[in-house]
Amino acid sequence: MMLIKNSLLSILFMFSVSAVADDRLDVDPWEGFNRAMFSFNDTVDRYALKPAAQGYKAVTPDIIETGVSNFFGNLSDVGSTLNSALQLKGEDAGQSLARVVFNTTIGLGGIIDVATPMGLPEHNEDFGQTLGYWGVETGPYLVLPLLGPSNIRDGLGLIPDSMVDPVGEVDPIRTRNQLYGLRIIDTRANLLAAEELLTGDRYTAMRDAYLQRREFLVNDGKVASFDQDQF
Repeated sequence: MMLIKNSLLSILFMFSVSAVADDRLDVDPWEGFNRAMFSFNDTVDRYALKPAAQGYKAVTPDIIETGVSNFFGNLSDVGSTLNSALQLKGEDAGQSLARVVFNTTIGLGGIIDVATPMGLPEHNEDFGQTLGYWGVETGPYLVLPLLGPSNIRDGLGLIPDSMVDPVGEVDPIRTRNQLYGLRIIDTRANLLAAEELLTGDRYTAMRDAYLQRREFLVNDGKVASFDQDQF
């Protein structure tokens, strides 16, 4: 799931910011290992996930696809609520909590997004961002098997994120695994169009886009001001 989600957002983000400067390449000291894992993940995607996503998109009506995406988006708002609170973002935490309440009740379990038209924006917060908020350094860039682009800080953040994922509390295990599978396929289906924009060295492009996107998110979209004295 994280592999697909990070890939989708990284590709989209890549077209809204400039490329990472060469002096930031030292954040990837494990490039040999990372490229091997990237190749492994890409193979799994090419022969398993992508065909499944293409089939899903071909047979699923758009209205149902939207409902499925809304459902899982509602679940992610639970983690965003907690992480916004941990980052002392009271207003964001309140909005995320309100989104969960309204979308779960009025929105029929999150299938219908009623919160956004009500003026409650979505806040994508995770524990990796929370650690960054409190000054924890990213550590080296790291491509995780099946999970995709990450770094030491964000990789560790996946543990508490998984603990607050409502899907993890679903019983029986068979239903839980079916929900995990559906979320993976739905997210991968949303990537089909965006991936066509990715050209050149896919590993480098994905890495640079991921690093910039995470910095952007941790700093809430704030970028350092231009300092002429540096030149």
